[in-house]
Amino acid sequence: MNVFKTTLLAASATIAMGGVAMAQESTSPFDFSFNAGAASDYVFRGVSQTDENPQVFAGVDTTLWGVGYAGAWVSNVDFNNGTDAEYDLYVGVKPKVGPFNLDLGVVYYGYINTPSGAPDQDYVEFKATGSAPVGTGTVGAAVYYSDDFFGETGPATYVELNASAPIAEKFTVSGALGYQDVDYDGDYTTWNLGVSYALNDIVGFDLRYHDTDAHEFGKLYDSRVVVSVKAVF
Repeated sequence: MNVFKTTLLAASATIAMGGVAMAQESTSPFDFSFNAGAASDYVFRGVSQTDENPQVFAGVDTTLWGVGYAGAWVSNVDFNNGTDAEYDLYVGVKPKVGPFNLDLGVVYYGYINTPSGAPDQDYVEFKATGSAPVGTGTVGAAVYYSDDFFGETGPATYVELNASAPIAEKFTVSGALGYQDVDYDGDYTTWNLGVSYALNDIVGFDLRYHDTDAHEFGKLYDSRVVVSVKAVF
């Protein structure tokens, strides 16, 4: 990846705060929810998307007939090429099969003020994730696939294992191990571990360590600790 997003491969673990917002569970056909928050850095799959600067984000979600969902999410970004913001549009279904909670969907990643004449930064990913309860916690796995990744770099696949568990009232520990495979010399492994605190039913905080095995790609791949706050209403 150059200093653009191909080097700036995006978002935290599926179970961490930030990244694509997930629809809230509901039995109503069209139950809307909104979210907004801020973080000391926008980290996507171990890589800073804001040039190690703070992030502000917001989104809206709705359920679709109890099993489907759709939503939109926006955040500032800084790729040092004039790009100002990222917006994600997504839709999917969340069926339950036995003890497994599945999430099958598609995400469109769009960017505002991309450089003229440069390779297209917008791309689409298809996703399949699943999780199951283990004791008081949850374990999960995810696969994301794009047939033409950020910057028109060709096919890319991201796979992840994640887990979370409560450790005290209002506190949850969670982590993930992922591998980003792209159709050029830029594959890497990423991991994160953190603690979340639910202040109440609306506001939550997250303290998380991120790292990759690709520090040679530049400072955006270095280890970092991120503090974030998110409100859902």
